[in-house]
Amino acid sequence: MNGETAQRYARIAGVLFLLSIVAGGFGEAYVPSKLVVSGDAAATAANLRASDLLFRAGFASYLVEALCDIALSLVMYILLRPVHRDLALLAAFFGLVSTAVFACAQLFHFAALLFIGDADYLRTFSPDQLNTLMLLSLKVSGYGGGIFMVFYGVASVLRGYLILRSGYLPKFLGALLLLAGLGFITKNFLLVLAPRYASDVFLLPMFLAAVSLAAWLLVRGVDVAKWPRNAEAPA
Repeated sequence: MNGETAQRYARIAGVLFLLSIVAGGFGEAYVPSKLVVSGDAAATAANLRASDLLFRAGFASYLVEALCDIALSLVMYILLRPVHRDLALLAAFFGLVSTAVFACAQLFHFAALLFIGDADYLRTFSPDQLNTLMLLSLKVSGYGGGIFMVFYGVASVLRGYLILRSGYLPKFLGALLLLAGLGFITKNFLLVLAPRYASDVFLLPMFLAAVSLAAWLLVRGVDVAKWPRNAEAPA
């Protein structure tokens, strides 16, 4: 694969990062802030009933984010395999596993709608019980996504290291992504071992890394002059 082809892959990666950031921000931050009332099942259930379309749009954004992450596993592998093929492949595997686990966790997110529905089999539960089950389902979804972010963290650490070694991508992006991956891993284990210390501050480097990567890959891409001439062509 020559430098011009690599540049096209870099632009694709930039678009995918940008879409993932927008979709993730909408589904993981904006929608929950509008609908979920922490510790108040009745208020959350009322919000979901009143804003069913917004809730479904938030879940659809999860699907967009997952699709982008799967495609990024391939594109980043192609961009980084000239540095070290095996490590680039390992990062792709970790990225795919993280997306699969996150998708399973989000089943509980969507399942919250079942508990506030009007199906006949729900009539054996009282309204308060159904509201509690709905909020519990959302909580399980959040924990499911949080305690398995270690997989994406490891993928980010590997990609950051490869960017540092590449020569055709700036070292500061590699350092930022490596730091972001370590933040994900740290928050993951703190959430399991010491939940009170699992601050969202550990997630900030990942946001900065994703935005920086998206901007750089879209505007600058790879340094074509430093792209290895013997880089393998994509299958």
